[in-house]
Amino acid sequence: MADPLHQFQVTPLPGMDFGEVTLPVVGTVHLAFTNSHLAMTLAFLAVVLFLQVATSGAKVVPGRLQTVGEGVFGLIDNMTDSIIGHDGRKYFPFVFTIFTFILGMNMLGMFLSFTATSQLAVTATFALITFGLVVLVGIWKNGFKFLKLFWPTGAPLAMRPVVGLIEFFSFMLRPITLMLRLFGNMMGGHIALKVFAGFVVSLGALAAGGGLGFMGIPGAALSLSMVVGLTALEFLVAFLQAFVFAVLTCIYLNDVVNLDHAH
Repeated sequence: MADPLHQFQVTPLPGMDFGEVTLPVVGTVHLAFTNSHLAMTLAFLAVVLFLQVATSGAKVVPGRLQTVGEGVFGLIDNMTDSIIGHDGRKYFPFVFTIFTFILGMNMLGMFLSFTATSQLAVTATFALITFGLVVLVGIWKNGFKFLKLFWPTGAPLAMRPVVGLIEFFSFMLRPITLMLRLFGNMMGGHIALKVFAGFVVSLGALAAGGGLGFMGIPGAALSLSMVVGLTALEFLVAFLQAFVFAVLTCIYLNDVVNLDHAH
């Protein structure tokens, strides 16, 4: 585990590698239940269990778990209503689900040796699902008027083709920015934690062996303080990345739900 990238390696769980399997339509694929699947499953179960406990036996004067549950519900409800507007409630279930699931994976990654959202395939899946919903909602609500998204009427007529082309490429890059932002922040933070944790062990071992003399202990202590500080920062980043993903989802939905108002 000295390699800081080792923690991101996807490996099948013992006895859960099913080898090559032929599936209808799909063809031959390699099936296995990996540590990535386990992390996502545990995050899903943790979110479901938390919401079940928080909402069961609700009281007028809420307890701690009920307060947290209502706080998360109110946060996403206010977000969809303020960004999307009157129709925001229709998309609340999707935004709430994607926020809580990403938050659950991010937080669980702070306690496990594997973080699902540090895998590009996972973040790409969430980004493509979000992008697909935005396109479907845009076509369903606006029909051919959906193309107005790439023809900004507020720009001078001569500039509209150029601005429209920029808008089109900007629109198509949305899933890429969504997946890279979440992937990069989670992966980078865990690498930094691993590096400084390695410094604590290596400097402490050298100091104990007399390799660095009196400098080894202060170096190890400084590295340990960095680990503590980065851990607190990573908990904050874990929440913020889920929040930013949900905010951007609402913004992208608002662009197609309120197309006539925006253009």
